[in-house]
Amino acid sequence: MSFDYDLFVIGGGSGGVRAARVAAGENGAKVGLAEEDRYGGTCVIRGCVPKKLMVFASEFSGMVGDAQAYGWDIQAGALNWDTFHGKLVTELDRLEGIYRNILKNNGVESSDQRATVVDPHTVELADGTRKTAKHILIATGGRPVVPEFPGSDLAITSNEIFHLEKLPQSILIVGGGYIASEFAGIMNGMGVKTTQFYRGAQILRGFDEEARGLICEEMRQNGIDVRLGTNVLEMTKEGDKIRVKATDGTEDQFDVVMYATGRAPNADNLGLEALGVERGRKGEIVVDEYSQTGVPSIYAIGDVTDRVNLTPVAIREGMAFVETVFKGNPTPVDHELIPTAIFTQPEFGTVGLSEEEGAAQEPIEVYATSFKPMQKAFAGGTQRVLMKLIVSQATRKVLGCHIVAPGAGEMIQLAGIAVKMGATKEDFDRTVAVHPVMAEELVTMRQPVRTA
Repeated sequence: MSFDYDLFVIGGGSGGVRAARVAAGENGAKVGLAEEDRYGGTCVIRGCVPKKLMVFASEFSGMVGDAQAYGWDIQAGALNWDTFHGKLVTELDRLEGIYRNILKNNGVESSDQRATVVDPHTVELADGTRKTAKHILIATGGRPVVPEFPGSDLAITSNEIFHLEKLPQSILIVGGGYIASEFAGIMNGMGVKTTQFYRGAQILRGFDEEARGLICEEMRQNGIDVRLGTNVLEMTKEGDKIRVKATDGTEDQFDVVMYATGRAPNADNLGLEALGVERGRKGEIVVDEYSQTGVPSIYAIGDVTDRVNLTPVAIREGMAFVETVFKGNPTPVDHELIPTAIFTQPEFGTVGLSEEEGAAQEPIEVYATSFKPMQKAFAGGTQRVLMKLIVSQATRKVLGCHIVAPGAGEMIQLAGIAVKMGATKEDFDRTVAVHPVMAEELVTMRQPVRTA
């Protein structure tokens, strides 16, 4: 049977575009791709890239006081949202253009419309056109969701926060995950009176307890009103404000309320159920270690599978898919020991097991130090950083590394190589320290602070 395409990709985000580009450009496959929204997906258009630029913008507010303490004669001002936002929009447009050109230059035929699956080898575009393909790859990503409660329609999500017409004077951010915590730091740094509600006992659930405790403490020191064990009961519109009634008995007014309490896979209404493609409890597409669904010709990668929802992971999954399907080299996706950066303020870098996970797995030693970094201490700051290693007592392997500090994301990328290679504590000890830098503590901690 002949097909219109060797591969048809539904979704123009980082994972889908990478798979399409490599299959077409490096393997000579005939590839089609459909995207109903903007090319670049969550990361480029509604996530990592604009968020990181907002982090950069927000951090300048703290630099003025530090510069003055070092002797610089400069004065603080306010962020001009129009100037920043205008440049942000321009940059995202530029990046989307790059994604479009990547597809075009590699011979991928793209369609700016929604596509659904009709049968194991056929997709239908929104205009009614049908295309056949030997293989179909679903890479439709995920979306933020807001729970139903009285007034929930008044909330925005991380999708909309990049498109605010003006910077609010006050904002409530609901959620305790990395998205909520990152935007709390961003808004606070931009001069917005920021409150964060989280119904749990501590933000950043699932990460190392000591690290997330320090992050929360520093966020409060920075001026964010973090209210733990608190949730929203109802919201009502009062003029230009939103009145929020909370479970802790308080009522407050905010200009904007942003929800970051969860995301859902974009797998609805794609025609998958009729073909017998299994969906999981959260609506995700169920796949095996090769990203293959129960229908042999249909694969899925990225957030729509709800495995590890990170852009570099989606790209790796796309590359493994191409290796498996087009290069005849069956390649399972490696989801172990993935370094991760969370751009809270302070920043958090982590790889491997938390102290709690390590102790539950085997006897461990914990090496940790918390201190005031030189740059901040000289300026009279009280901020603290954390360097932490989780070490197996039996094998001496470093099972986890956790860094709370400025530039933690940059540091954890390099530490992640050592942890992925199976480096031992003694390997770290044999490495000569770079002085004076914060990260030297990773190779100078000689005695464990505790065992478990």
